[in-house]
Amino acid sequence: MKRALAVDLGASSGRLVAGWREGGEVHAEEVHRFPNSMDLRDGHRVWDAERLLREVRTGIEKAMARYGKISSLAIDTWGVDYVLLRGEEPVSPVYAYRDERTGAAVEAVHAVVPFPELYRRTGCQFQPFNTVYQLMADKLSGRLEGVTDLLMLPEYLSWRLCGKKAREYTSAATTGLLSVRTGEYDRELIRALGLPEGLFPPLSKPGTPLGEYKGIPVLLCASHDTASAVEGIPELGDEPYLSSGTWSLLGLKTPAPLTDEASRRGNWSNEGGVGYNRYQKNIMGLWLVNELRRELCPETSLPDLLSQAEKSSFDGLADADSPAFLAPGSMAGAFREALGGGQYSAPALVRCACRSLAASYAAALGELAANTGRRFCRLTVVGGGAKNAFLNRLTAEASGLEVRALPLEATALGNLKIQMGAEL
Repeated sequence: MKRALAVDLGASSGRLVAGWREGGEVHAEEVHRFPNSMDLRDGHRVWDAERLLREVRTGIEKAMARYGKISSLAIDTWGVDYVLLRGEEPVSPVYAYRDERTGAAVEAVHAVVPFPELYRRTGCQFQPFNTVYQLMADKLSGRLEGVTDLLMLPEYLSWRLCGKKAREYTSAATTGLLSVRTGEYDRELIRALGLPEGLFPPLSKPGTPLGEYKGIPVLLCASHDTASAVEGIPELGDEPYLSSGTWSLLGLKTPAPLTDEASRRGNWSNEGGVGYNRYQKNIMGLWLVNELRRELCPETSLPDLLSQAEKSSFDGLADADSPAFLAPGSMAGAFREALGGGQYSAPALVRCACRSLAASYAAALGELAANTGRRFCRLTVVGGGAKNAFLNRLTAEASGLEVRALPLEATALGNLKIQMGAEL
């Protein structure tokens, strides 16, 4: 029986999931799971790419020990972050998207290409951590000198496994450097920003074979995890999705990018899908809840904390998408400031976070309907947030839509679907 292996790495955890067909259905089994987090080094938030690679290799060994032969494997991760190479040597550190190094870089990019023009060309929403701004920060610091390659994080890990460097379309779509017209890197934009053109070779599509690791074929999946997650949602049709994890990605499949003024003002992004465009918005996500729990009551399980939050009567609201929540020294402090000061219990603040996220989801759904001219009846939620019944109820109440929560590993399933080359 053929078994494929999905390597699905998120900002707070990683997992390796084996999948196979049996009785006309696809079965999946988790082989290895591990925590993931950013490290703080010399005042910067960074990823330990070598630790990630070790965990991936550990998971592969477990899969081989359990199943024997593995038919293929593919890696997906979050977007925007990358590894630079000088020859075969990675440039250290590997900066994480929550690092605050891009302030001057954002201004430098927009001085050359004002954001309305950047959006018209790339269709990529503004986030201060977009790859285009991170690369400008590298340029301003001299970090690009002698650099020969840029590999998005899943591409880097695949290269370390099989020795083949490739650049995959859905990951490239998170960089803010891809042309919405051609689906390839925007050469004119890259030249205007003074970035080394050699870092941006032609792109490969999901499903492309790369090489082998210990006899296992290594493939490209939709290596941006949200692209794989959308592929893994069963019976999605034309309804909106919410991939709910550390980040919340709310969007809709569209046949072509939308780069009109309403989309730009609403900060909607157009990102690569497998044969379609993903018109979506980043919302801060469960990062808010997880950081509050970590800071205030790490000994309390998440289900217990959510139960306490649901019983709380606190009715405070905050702007869930405020930059104040991106990387605060204290998440509780950021919420207290947003609420005008005062002391609040952990359940009260978690209730506030969930109500604020639900309000943000509802507002985004309203914008989505207006911008696309569609009416929606149902929202499908996948990812870790699908297990948060309290948040899902709040979202249904705030949006007026039915919420279909699918507590499945949609990203891993989408990854496996592409490896298997057929519908799941």
